[in-house]
Amino acid sequence: MNAKHKIILFDGVCNLCNGAVTYIIQRDKKNIFKFAALQSEIGKQLVAKFKIDTKKVDSIIFIDGEKHYEKSTAALRISKDLSGAYPLLFGFMIVPKFIRNAVYDYIARNRYKWFGKKESCMIPTAELKERFL
Repeated sequence: MNAKHKIILFDGVCNLCNGAVTYIIQRDKKNIFKFAALQSEIGKQLVAKFKIDTKKVDSIIFIDGEKHYEKSTAALRISKDLSGAYPLLFGFMIVPKFIRNAVYDYIARNRYKWFGKKESCMIPTAELKERFL
């Protein structure tokens, strides 16, 4: 893996999370992000390396070098590297983390009910396979 790549770990069986990955790929014009499902072997290795409690964070984790970010902070940091006006979303970092994460947790808690769940992790198409670890 190239050092310039940043890693997004996501819930591989969550329809909302899979949709978000597709959305990010379409707006990642510089090919910055690599992806791995939390349920995959590499996902489990990275969770262990960064000592992440997946009982508390089970939807999105952003790894940038030797640092990792969770929940709303992860989403906002990801927005910085997307094309278009998305980097402007990073301005929401001024909102206190406990407020941002309360909104994030509410959505994460209801994501299966609202968006559904897959029986297994997403299998990337041939052209997207290089984007996954």
